[in-house]
Amino acid sequence: MRASSEGAPDKYTFPPLMKCCANELDAFVGVGIHGLLIKYGVEDDVFVGSSLVDLYGKCRLIRDAQKVFDEMSVRNVVSWTSLLVGYVNSEDLVNARRVFDVMPKRNQVSWNAMISGYVKLGQLDSARKLFDELPFKNVVSYTMMIDGYAKCGDMSSANFFFEQCSVKDLVLWSALISGYAQNGLPYEAVKSFLEMKLSNTRPDEHIMVSVMSACAQVGNMKLANEIDSYMNRSSFDLQRTHVVAALVDMNAKCGNMERARSLFDNMPKRDLVSYCSMIQGHALHGQGAEAVKLFYNMLSEGITPDDVAFTVILTACSHAALVEEGYCLFDMMSKYSITPSPDHYACMIDLLGRSGHLEAAYDLLKSLPIEAHAECWGALLGACRLHCDTELAEVVANRLVELEPHNAGNFVLLSNVYAAVDRWLDVSNVRNQMVDRGLNKILGRSWV
Repeated sequence: MRASSEGAPDKYTFPPLMKCCANELDAFVGVGIHGLLIKYGVEDDVFVGSSLVDLYGKCRLIRDAQKVFDEMSVRNVVSWTSLLVGYVNSEDLVNARRVFDVMPKRNQVSWNAMISGYVKLGQLDSARKLFDELPFKNVVSYTMMIDGYAKCGDMSSANFFFEQCSVKDLVLWSALISGYAQNGLPYEAVKSFLEMKLSNTRPDEHIMVSVMSACAQVGNMKLANEIDSYMNRSSFDLQRTHVVAALVDMNAKCGNMERARSLFDNMPKRDLVSYCSMIQGHALHGQGAEAVKLFYNMLSEGITPDDVAFTVILTACSHAALVEEGYCLFDMMSKYSITPSPDHYACMIDLLGRSGHLEAAYDLLKSLPIEAHAECWGALLGACRLHCDTELAEVVANRLVELEPHNAGNFVLLSNVYAAVDRWLDVSNVRNQMVDRGLNKILGRSWV
């Protein structure tokens, strides 16, 4: 009911105001508005009450939302849906399902809200069961299922739902392509991108970032050049940090360091991620000295390295056999309060091993303050093979067999060590051990 005094707020004034507060998740202001509703006598209006339930729900004040809902004399589908969404946002799926099951009428939003709650918490069996019961599936419903399966790594199921959807919009394509890219299936991501272009669906920057990530994983320079060219021809904003960072990463990993450096130098703002992309690019292409120089440039710009950044730079030192630089950088970690992880130790062991300092690498491995994982021992075994140190290789291989008894790669590396020094009887014995354990030779493996 409208307040009697002319110009005073009425029932039409408050819903849009509460929507603003809900979008800003401003619970404090929301409580203040609740008081005004009572003051102006409009709290009994169904639209006002529904807006208040929505506000409290989005601010995760779900008990207040439930209380307002319980006190409403008249409720509509918006009221019920607002309460349901509030419980979903609060990750209380038990009460969300309770509301869903007793709703007098369900529209598309309520079904999708319940499915999204299950998907968000990884309860995909419940999500799929509800999806199968959904009488009117739309592109939003399919997108949620694709996104859910992609997040748990089941791209086969994600693709199934993609194929089932008759209307394929930009968001649906994005869920599929980003899913492939994030799950280490770059070829499938690129293939889907090309199919999307043939369907005349124009990609947005989020899809292009996923595609560039996939291309970086593939390492195909020709494809990288085509994507780079497409980005320049289209109206994408190449000044946006995450877009240009993806371009830098793609070009660096695909070998076009000149283009990567040009993009990097012209970035409006360089951050840790973009620096790591360039450093990793130099590392991948044997440019260790350039990687180290860039790392120090990063420090001079006041950017603080994290544990990943140190893994990247130590790997660069390892590939370029920069022993002294590697030691300096390894010691620098304490300055940034970073405790070396097994990955950092694996890089140092690989660095020493590649450089021929096998005993130093072994001594470091034995002195670790943490339990060394297989990558550390594997890095040393690879170095033993490189330098034909069969005595140490036997010791390391025995430890690796204890850690990974079913990994054929360890036996293959030891066999190759023996073969390099013409110890063919030992080669035969190792291969017999593989047969006895039911292991097959793998195509190849890298420890770092």
